[in-house]
Amino acid sequence: MRLLLVEDDARIAQPTASALREAGYAVTWAQTGPEGLEQAALGDFPLVVLDVMLPGMDGFAVARELRAQGSAAAILFLTARGELTDRVEGLDLGGDAYLVKPFAMPELLATLRALSRRERGQGAPRVAFAGGRGLLDTVARTVVWDGQEVAVTGREYALLETLALAPERWFTREDLIDRVWGPAFEGEARIVDVYVRYVRRKLAPEAISSERGRGYRVER
Repeated sequence: MRLLLVEDDARIAQPTASALREAGYAVTWAQTGPEGLEQAALGDFPLVVLDVMLPGMDGFAVARELRAQGSAAAILFLTARGELTDRVEGLDLGGDAYLVKPFAMPELLATLRALSRRERGQGAPRVAFAGGRGLLDTVARTVVWDGQEVAVTGREYALLETLALAPERWFTREDLIDRVWGPAFEGEARIVDVYVRYVRRKLAPEAISSERGRGYRVER
């Protein structure tokens, strides 16, 4: 699916675009509001990820102009402005969802999947892992293990979803930091090890595999 990413901060846009492409999206990146409108006019984008604080024209103005031009694209606002009034304004202008920076990459991907399914009238898919012992509901963001729902935190879920959506692939700490904690994270990379332990305690030690020098993964 084609996706337009309008984000002026390269430190956020570049790893975000990379993760989106890895997830299967054909990403076009624009760095200003006017450039975003120009790109939107050149191509048919079902999804638009739109920062609010943009040079030249802010994201709200871009969204207003897109809707005035008849665009039916699903618009996801991505911004550091998380106040209720900002969220309401963005949604009233025709936005479909709102994520506040810093964001977790699995949350962004899950939101985009939900928007895509809504446009297509599809139900919520479930993702199995660990030979079927584990099951994720990617919309409700819930985890089932051996037939029983297990309470997990948002970060624990994001870690599991990242691994389960790419079974058998090894993820380094840096990979998981980028996707789960976001490109703006400045803490210690060993936080990944801590959260893997949390998940293993709640599910089972074999839920997440690890190997020195390669990282973490889950089985199909």
